[in-house]
Amino acid sequence: MKDGPDISRIAALMGDPARSNMLLAMLDGRALTAGELAAQAGITKQTASSHLARLLDGGLVAREVQGRHHYYRLGGADVAQALEALLGVSESRTGPRTRTGPRDPALRKARVCYDHLAGELGVLAFDRLLAAGVLVRRGEAISVSKAGWARLGEIGVAEDGLARSRRPVCKGCLDWSMRRPHLAGQVGAALLVRIFERKWARRVAGSRVISFTPAGEAALRTWLRAPP
Repeated sequence: MKDGPDISRIAALMGDPARSNMLLAMLDGRALTAGELAAQAGITKQTASSHLARLLDGGLVAREVQGRHHYYRLGGADVAQALEALLGVSESRTGPRTRTGPRDPALRKARVCYDHLAGELGVLAFDRLLAAGVLVRRGEAISVSKAGWARLGEIGVAEDGLARSRRPVCKGCLDWSMRRPHLAGQVGAALLVRIFERKWARRVAGSRVISFTPAGEAALRTWLRAPP
């Protein structure tokens, strides 16, 4: 047996079409019931429950119990990042779906990836913050500079407001539609919260799409010092 983690087990769990559809439905960070996930996968609730048991056992999802109701969400930000990376591999190798929907351009422009901003505007934010020295990259590690915290403070993202956890403060997450990183980690999540709080954008119901108002997108670009 080869040394190191067993990727075949995780790949098999993600590779089943029904399970992959359920995992992608949770990629926006929501907690969903077995019935909701069954509808997303086009299978019966009983079959979905069987698949969810396997995903739970593999650590790819977590379950929350509220009274008689069971809700399922992704097992962590690392699972979301793996899914986003696989979407990018699939896009480059197999191409987009034959039938595209009206939301596809909006999905590529701005969407939720677990709990942070992805798409064209998410990559723009990452690029501009790096260029301005707000973020500092050393190899694969990304951190916030001292001056960067002051810049982030302009929109209410503060270092002492972040949770004490093992989750990285900053992390690049490969964007499937742009093929370049967007900002993940605690700072990426806090940035999206501030975007919503300032009403620059809103979540589109039943979708991963983030819809920016014209004024909201202009405000984001102004803060990023990005041209319109």
